[in-house]
Amino acid sequence: MNWITDYVRPKLQKLTTETKPAVADNLWQKCPSCEQMLFHRDLVDNLSVCHYCNHHLRLNAYARLKLLFDNEEFTPITLPKVPLDPLKFKDSKKYVDRLKDYRKKTGQEDAILVAHGKIGGNPAVVAAFDFSFMGGSMGLAVGAALVAAAELAIKLDFPLIAIPASGGARMQEGPFSLMQMPRSTVAVQMMREARLPYLVLLVDPTLGGVSASFAMLGDITLAESGATIGFTGARVIQQTIKEKLPAGFQTAEYLQEHGMIDRVVHRKDLRATFKKILTLLRQKSL
Repeated sequence: MNWITDYVRPKLQKLTTETKPAVADNLWQKCPSCEQMLFHRDLVDNLSVCHYCNHHLRLNAYARLKLLFDNEEFTPITLPKVPLDPLKFKDSKKYVDRLKDYRKKTGQEDAILVAHGKIGGNPAVVAAFDFSFMGGSMGLAVGAALVAAAELAIKLDFPLIAIPASGGARMQEGPFSLMQMPRSTVAVQMMREARLPYLVLLVDPTLGGVSASFAMLGDITLAESGATIGFTGARVIQQTIKEKLPAGFQTAEYLQEHGMIDRVVHRKDLRATFKKILTLLRQKSL
């Protein structure tokens, strides 16, 4: 017994102690740019783009594939098996345990998905990164997936589209991770030797060893509006050179102005843009 049951009458007690209906905690999301609160349905309808400041929020790999392929239809491929923990790495947690946690959290085997389908009626293979899986870091699994994507594109005679979203190499795999830089470059070379188009869509963020390898080797390179693209963080660069960096440094728009990428595209225009590019390339090859 307590003071509520002792002194509050039954009818009033029912009103004051009854549990309130649970309210979902994911109905609203704060924009990381303007900090406005965004209702989840509005965000979904607007392709996860803030309707206040036009900031492009991050998408997982599955959402990327749905966004690009016609009628959201595509066929994922089974990715090659690789050693899970070649260095038996452990920091505050074993690497194998981290992988298990992220696989459970994301529902993905690793930080990349590869699928094939049609974009505007044009066949294509797409390799999309998932930043929510260990920051999209590139390890053995990602390198093997990129090679598998190139091999599939060559086998089917399809163009290959890479969509990196990564902080760079996966530290838990050490030198094995660094070796994926030349390995992914070999995958690009395979496409060129087969005389097939290799396109890249840079999204937020594309950094480190990923930007220093396959991500900047596209025959045509597009980028989402406002995406952060570079090798290392702006703060580190500024501390190293002891100079203030230009406004908008390492953004997609800045890179376009300086000739590093071909075009900055709003998310709502991505499918139409790829349709136009793939249609032109296909006509030229016939």
